[in-house]
Amino acid sequence: MNTVVANKAQEHLGDRPTATTNEHKTRPDGSMLALRWYGNKDVRVEEVPIPAVTEPKDVVCKVTGTTICGSDLHLYHQEILQLQKGDILGHEWMGIVDEVGSDVRNLKKGDRVVASFQIACGECKYCREGLSSMCSETNSSSVQEKLYGKPFAGLFGYTHFAGGFAGGQAEYVRCPFADTNLLKVPDGIPDEKALFLSDIIPTSYHSVVCADVQKGKSVAIWGLGPIGLYACQWSKLAGARRVIAIDAVPERLAFARDRLGVDTIDITKQTDVVSAIYELEPEGVDCGIDAAAFRYAKSLLHRAQRAVGLETDSPEIVNEALRAVRKFGTISLVADYAALTNQFLIGALMEKGITLRGTGQAPVQNYWKDLLAKVVSGEFDPTIILSHRFKIDEFRELYDAFDKKEMGILKTFVQTQFSAPPAPGTPELSSLREGDVKPSAVHA
Repeated sequence: MNTVVANKAQEHLGDRPTATTNEHKTRPDGSMLALRWYGNKDVRVEEVPIPAVTEPKDVVCKVTGTTICGSDLHLYHQEILQLQKGDILGHEWMGIVDEVGSDVRNLKKGDRVVASFQIACGECKYCREGLSSMCSETNSSSVQEKLYGKPFAGLFGYTHFAGGFAGGQAEYVRCPFADTNLLKVPDGIPDEKALFLSDIIPTSYHSVVCADVQKGKSVAIWGLGPIGLYACQWSKLAGARRVIAIDAVPERLAFARDRLGVDTIDITKQTDVVSAIYELEPEGVDCGIDAAAFRYAKSLLHRAQRAVGLETDSPEIVNEALRAVRKFGTISLVADYAALTNQFLIGALMEKGITLRGTGQAPVQNYWKDLLAKVVSGEFDPTIILSHRFKIDEFRELYDAFDKKEMGILKTFVQTQFSAPPAPGTPELSSLREGDVKPSAVHA
């Protein structure tokens, strides 16, 4: 099913009932910059109306920091269902409260906040259990409900398959259920350290929890994007005896080896990843984490199947993990998988007694206060992977460069007119348009 068919199906099925709306009011005056999707590899920064408080529990924030995520590339390549032209993208953002709804109790104008990438109501069964990413009341996609049985929570800026909410790659954002979905940032913590609490800090932590990484265990991590690199950090902090990181990008492998102290496997040189893992861990690793995702088909067979629509997701990395973990080991899938796959090694899953766990979208609100404390204390430094800083009006060029893994761009801080100057020790402003891209602060 492609996105056009999915949108037609949604029209036929009608929206699921929700406790909020994805259609916001706008202010009568003024405009803002926002990154909008128009097609495969077609994103544009445009001037659009500024959102206004639409419901009593809303807050509207001035965005002081946003970024691009690896999962945004699925949208860039039109790989997630129910994209619509003009959608404002971006699920990682933070800012300053600018307008407050009448029923908001814990926030006021001027508060510095970071947003959860998911939109939770705070009151349903899943929210009461701390599983905010599985909120029952914020995702209107009937297509997702048909496909999965029940939908996950609405997400900022991640297609109508995830609720159709405008995202954070913009100068202003409307946040529904603000008391639930915004976390106050304490004084003394710069935006560069707070921003990633919106997604990749809790998501990477959640992946390690779901993989049952503990003191004395070994873990293999496929994919050294921001999630994979943070998972290496969390695994070391959890007391893992050995961490093995698998990727193809030399700079990322060098960083993982030299800065994080993990073993590495370069798939451009060691094509048999499973054998390479068994050379290091003869019984297999205790834990596996797939942080790479369905886009990375290795074989001609799966590239062809994806090209002609016989599958949406490649199982090759999952199959490697099933072969590489020990008997009765545990694997967590934190990488985005969307729908259907072929040639899945189900026999190894059963016969080896492996626990294969989808992490789901990480329940940010369940973790972020504890993780904020780790950032404040210095136990976890989010800026270790912050490579560059750009302006919001260069988002189009940034998507292209990030997609091509060019110039050492790993994780960025994207500033707006409301941003503070770079914090000490963080990257200075670069410009793709002017050809002034500073050396990566990660790989320097």
